Amino acid sequence: MQHLIDLNEWTAGQIRDVIALARDIKKKPARYVNAMRGKTLLMIFEKPSLRTRVSFETGVTQLGGHAIFYDTGTSPLGAGKESMYDTVKTVSRYVDMIMARLFEHAKIEEMARESSVPVINALTNFAHPCQILGDLLTIQEKKRRLKGLTLAYLGDGNNNVTHSLLYGCSKMGIHIRVGCPPGREYKPDAGVVREALRIARRLKTAVKITRDPREAIEGADVVYTDSWMSYHVPTLKLNERVKVFTPFQVNAALMKLARKDAIFMNCLPALRGYEQTAEVIDGPQSVVFDQAENRLHIQKAIMIKLLEQRRRGVEKKG
Repeated sequence: MQHLIDLNEWTAGQIRDVIALARDIKKKPARYVNAMRGKTLLMIFEKPSLRTRVSFETGVTQLGGHAIFYDTGTSPLGAGKESMYDTVKTVSRYVDMIMARLFEHAKIEEMARESSVPVINALTNFAHPCQILGDLLTIQEKKRRLKGLTLAYLGDGNNNVTHSLLYGCSKMGIHIRVGCPPGREYKPDAGVVREALRIARRLKTAVKITRDPREAIEGADVVYTDSWMSYHVPTLKLNERVKVFTPFQVNAALMKLARKDAIFMNCLPALRGYEQTAEVIDGPQSVVFDQAENRLHIQKAIMIKLLEQRRRGVEKKG
């Protein structure tokens, strides 16, 4: 059974294939209108979302399938009256695929272990693979290549987007520099960095973690930032984190250090005046809405690929 839980579990070839399929889906959508005909996706949400729910639900509909929204806040699962094991074992017999947006990464791993249908991680505190696959699609569209580019990420290094970027960039031959404050609370997971370095050495690319935002962004082809207040961060930490992260705010002065044709990315939601200034996110180098659109196309490709892989597995088993 093939799932999408963490980009570290996908090969570079699988990533390239799903990006190529997404590009074809985007170019020729009519070709795929029946790709999920008669199929049902269950969408389990522990965390709120705009882009994730709308893009997945729209994507399934455009592929001829059906999506069910399931809010754990109003369910036996969320109330602790039913185990993840029982839930997944049951719904696997009803639906063709499960997508989940959860807090704890261990829960999505358990889901994948127990499910008899493909499981897609639509976000956990540790990883955000759908987002980064969509980002790689966007970078390839804008730069016409991936290998050899340099991506600079500025801000909170200890979050799901940074971890998935480290995996995705290293596998695709993109040099990645993470500019973040010192301290375990703000730096990427050490295990992720070690694995990204191992992959990068094989591909002769670079992975660098620095506390200097200027060093991170110098000559970059892609500049990326994310919220300073991820969903799991208590609101009472806002003032403290603003002080810590302000030197890493992507503003016009910092953007000038990147290449002249650099693109700016933020996976949204974004707060102008915090992780970036309005002149950057609303400026000519920003591709944030193309980036947001590509979530739709890449997620269609992910679902098609996983369903095809499951079908082959069933046929082989039979």
